[in-house]
Amino acid sequence: MKLIRTVALLGFVSLLSHEQAHAGAPQVRTQAPGFYRMMLGQVEITALLDGTHPFPVHEVMTRNETMPGGDRKAMKLAESHPGKAEALLAASDLSAPVEGSINAFLVNTGEKLILIDSGAGSLYGACCGHLLENLQAAGYKPEQIDEIYLTHLHADHVGGIAPQGKPAFPNAIVRVNQKDLDYWLNVKNEGEAPKFLKPMFEGDRASLKPYMESGRLKPFSEGQDLSPGIRAVPTPGHTPGHTSYEISSEGKTLLVWGDLVHVAPIQFPDPAVTVTYDSDPFTAEAERTAMFARAAGTSTWIAAAHIAFPGIGHIRSIDGRFEWLPANYTTVLKRPSD
Repeated sequence: MKLIRTVALLGFVSLLSHEQAHAGAPQVRTQAPGFYRMMLGQVEITALLDGTHPFPVHEVMTRNETMPGGDRKAMKLAESHPGKAEALLAASDLSAPVEGSINAFLVNTGEKLILIDSGAGSLYGACCGHLLENLQAAGYKPEQIDEIYLTHLHADHVGGIAPQGKPAFPNAIVRVNQKDLDYWLNVKNEGEAPKFLKPMFEGDRASLKPYMESGRLKPFSEGQDLSPGIRAVPTPGHTPGHTSYEISSEGKTLLVWGDLVHVAPIQFPDPAVTVTYDSDPFTAEAERTAMFARAAGTSTWIAAAHIAFPGIGHIRSIDGRFEWLPANYTTVLKRPSD
């Protein structure tokens, strides 16, 4: 009897061990830290993810149409071309609403640390505002940032400089195109703006205030060289002072282009597709088309705020149609001279 009890006990222990070994693990449901690096000549570029959020394609995407008589008008894409957005998204195995990335880019020249755009901070809710944690995961601290270049003053680009109104980068100077600053800090413009844009004005004031009060907000004029190897390139249309930043090192060029593109699978095949947030949709279309052609013809690297993270790649043109070529993932960061 004692032998039987011992055998039974051993069998139970064995069964228990077997069940424990194959027990289901709880799902983690988090991603790896959102940063990705590349070398541009001697310059280190780090893409930083602020978060992702559903982009309401049908509500905000428009298209510049030529009306009878020759006038052009921005019309809702869903009305002027029913089914077009769905078809283009389906070609990339996507559907609306598209999960859009909010990307920023850190430039380490070896002498200066420059952040281009800052994400939404606390202005978009829980989806976003992760730039600071990803910056630190990438090996940098907020107090190390020397300068911040803003492509424009929409909430998802400026909000990260001062989440909850408190400056996140205590030693940084903030640079922005004077035209954008003049527009978004003007009370008259706020009163005349569409209802959906009004929160942008309030967000701008709260985000910029601590830097203005400390004398660390320094606007620039168009086309200015801001640092050795970094030039401000006017790309208006999305906002009056929308600016891209061209970075050059050892014959290589990267253009951080802000909001020239919001939904890549739609706007690369059809650059005439705009968004309701564009202050001048016709100028926005012209700038987008020109930049597509220029980048495709020169092998310029592109760093995009709203293309799927890390938002770095090239553009090619085939039979007059533009395509996005994402950067090939690499863990080897060598300078050309290495």
